[in-house]
This record gives sequence, C-alpha cells and structure tokens, in this order.
Amino acid sequence: MPTQNTGSSDVPHFPRSAPIEAYGKGGFAFADMSHRGSLLCLPDGIWAWDVTKPSEIDEYSLARVFKSANAIDTLVVGTGTDVWIPPKHLREALRAVRVVLDPMQTGPAIRTYNIMMGERRRVAAALIAVP
Repeated sequence: MPTQNTGSSDVPHFPRSAPIEAYGKGGFAFADMSHRGSLLCLPDGIWAWDVTKPSEIDEYSLARVFKSANAIDTLVVGTGTDVWIPPKHLREALRAVRVVLDPMQTGPAIRTYNIMMGERRRVAAALIAVP
C-alpha cells in the first residue's frame, strides 16, 4: 500500500473524494492507500490535515472547507477520542457559508461520512487521527 505523510500543501493526498476504509494506529486507509495523521476529506480531494486535537480546529485549520463551501452542506468533524463542543463563532462562521457542523468522535464520524457519501450527499469530513 503506498504511504504518504505530508503536512498541508497545495497538492491533494488523493484527487477526489473516497470512503474511509479503516482507521487507527495514527492514520487512515482509503482508495488502496494509507496515510499517517489527520485528514480533511473534501469533494475535490483528500488532504493531509495538521490538526491533532480538537482545540486546534478553527477557521484557519478549516480554510479549505470555507473555500469549498459552495460544494458542501455538512462538515462531519471527527474529534479523535475526545468530545468537543465547537466554539459559537466557528459554528456561526460555517453557518454564514451554509455549512452545518456535526462534531463527533472519529469512529462515528467516519461511519457518518461514508454513509452520507454513499447517499451522494454534499458532505466533507475533518478527521483527527486516533492511536
């Protein structure tokens, strides 16, 4: 399985959306590839995401989501093993671009993302890797 571990870059890790096939041990498997670290899954590609804990989730770390907001209705956020209450200003910023924020632990977030993708819904996922 090819492995790539890059920080944020202008090149997607994978050039389209894809279901997440597995997770754990600090990474994810999708599209016959594996990736160590967190992921940002958008309609136009899957990107490495430099977030390791929920407190790092903000407008800056979600800049690609805001840029792609016209193609997204729901952002599923996988918060690792932590429960996270998003700050009001972040919810309001996403609401202003018509994106609903749905935070949950990473396991349920992957299942939700995969189901919504399978239903051809306009979904994105920000997934924090779990050990």
